[in-house]
Amino acid sequence: MPPLVSKSRRRRVLELAVRRRMLWVGSAAVPLHNITSVEAYKDQPDAGEILLRLLKWAFGAVLFYAGVNYLTGGEARIGESGNPLMIVLLLVVVGFALRDLFRMSKPVLAIGTAGGNTVTVTLPTVDELRHIAGQIVNAIDNPAAEFHTVVEHTTTNHFGPVVNIRGGRGHTGISNN
Repeated sequence: MPPLVSKSRRRRVLELAVRRRMLWVGSAAVPLHNITSVEAYKDQPDAGEILLRLLKWAFGAVLFYAGVNYLTGGEARIGESGNPLMIVLLLVVVGFALRDLFRMSKPVLAIGTAGGNTVTVTLPTVDELRHIAGQIVNAIDNPAAEFHTVVEHTTTNHFGPVVNIRGGRGHTGISNN
């Protein structure tokens, strides 16, 4: 049975199932005996990472402004009525940083494996993810247990897979094609 994957502009639906002692997350398969941890939690934005990204982009904006100023022979002045380029660049950078800092935390179900990988999916509530975590743990303890559910990943961007594999060796990622 092919995995259920629906692509839309802001919502992705992915099949999560246990069949014949394998956990299927879309087209990714994890043997149940290799699962070392299952945890549902709220993922909070990392303020330190956001600040570092803000500083990198602000530095890039300053370099861009310096380049424009150099190429115009010193005519691109900060804040003059005819040329507020630097102020606009910095406001855009700060706006993106504030957006990331104040974004809502998102519920995450993280499934750790013996190989050091972590498979993550999201749903609207942590309670739904805790229920799925309980089903996975039951399937680990009970060889006859099987289940099928659909997880939904709501995203603010349109890039990247719903399943993220971190760690291990030689991973090429998971394609949603």
